[in-house]
Parts: sequence; C-alpha cells; structure tokens
Amino acid sequence: MREKPTLRIPLGIIALLAVLTVYAVLVASASDYIGQLHVLVQTVIYIILGTIWLLPLRRFLIWMETGKWSAPEE
Repeated sequence: MREKPTLRIPLGIIALLAVLTVYAVLVASASDYIGQLHVLVQTVIYIILGTIWLLPLRRFLIWMETGKWSAPEE
C-alpha cells in the first residue's frame, strides 16, 4: 500500500486517454487507404492495429502504480 497519494495515477489516466485518442484518430485517418485493400488484408491490418496499442500498456500501468518502468523483481 502507498504511504501517500501521488498524481501519477490521475495524470497517467489522462495521458493514456489522450494517447489512445490520438492513436484512434491516426487509425481512422488511415481507413480510407486501408478500405481500398482486399477484405482479408483489411481484417489482418485492423486486428494488428487493434492490439498493437496494448504492447506498451503493461509498463505504463506499472509506472502509474510504482513510479518505475519495470515490474519489481520478486
């Protein structure tokens, strides 16, 4: 348990929402180009784009909780 509250969690949530909004806008702006591709290619692209934002999420959530960028060693 934390000894005193920090601003990391509220600021982290705001930053996360901002970054995800920018990412969603970028993906949406690419949809005109992606829409011209074959439907199976579109499916693969959207699956990749829909999951790629999860890659940095674990470290970011660890930072919000602990202030460090990696998980504590046990």
